[in-house]
Amino acid sequence: MLLYKKTKDMIAKINKIVTLSQGRVFDFQRENVTLENGVTVDLDIVRHPGASAIVPLCPDDTVILIRQYRHAIGNFIWEIPAGTLDPDETPIECAKRELIEESGFSANTWQKLGEIIPVPGYSDERIHIFLATDLLPSSQDLDEDEMLDVHKVKRVEAVKMIHKGLIQDAKTISGLFLAAHWLEKNGRLKE
Repeated sequence: MLLYKKTKDMIAKINKIVTLSQGRVFDFQRENVTLENGVTVDLDIVRHPGASAIVPLCPDDTVILIRQYRHAIGNFIWEIPAGTLDPDETPIECAKRELIEESGFSANTWQKLGEIIPVPGYSDERIHIFLATDLLPSSQDLDEDEMLDVHKVKRVEAVKMIHKGLIQDAKTISGLFLAAHWLEKNGRLKE
C-alpha cells in the first residue's frame, strides 16, 4: 500500500509577496503560493540574513558556554556564542566577531562543522556552526541589549546538560553534537 509519493524537490509558484513588517534583524512576509499539488495557500515567513554559532573548545576539553537572557522565552538559556550576519559579512567573519564580542576570547584555529536550518516551517534562517580552538583572551564587547554570563563547562558535562534538559537551544545542541562527531572522526575526542 502506497502511503505517500516521494518526489524530487517540490516546487511552489509564488503568486504574491507582502512584507508585513521590517524589523531590525529580519523581515516578516506573507507569501501567496501555489504548491505543486495545485493547492494555493498563504504562508507567513521570517526572512533572516543568517547567523554563525561557535563551539569554543579549550585544551582541557572544556567548552565556553554563555547563559543569556532571552526575552522571547522570558528566561535565561544556555547557549554557545552566536550572532546574526551583518550585511556583506561572511559566516566565518561573523563567527570571529561574535566569539570575541560574547565570550571575550578569540581563536587561532577554525573548523566549519556544518549548517542548520532551525525552523524551516516559518523561517529561511541558516546557522553556520564552527569549532574554534587555540583560544586567546580578548576583550568582551557585548551589545547593549545582551545580558549574559560566560562559563567554562567540561564538554562531556555540556552533553549531559542536553540530556537533562538544561540545554534546550537548538544551535547549541547541534553545535555540541557536531563538535563531538568532528573530534571523534579526527581522533581528538577526550572522554
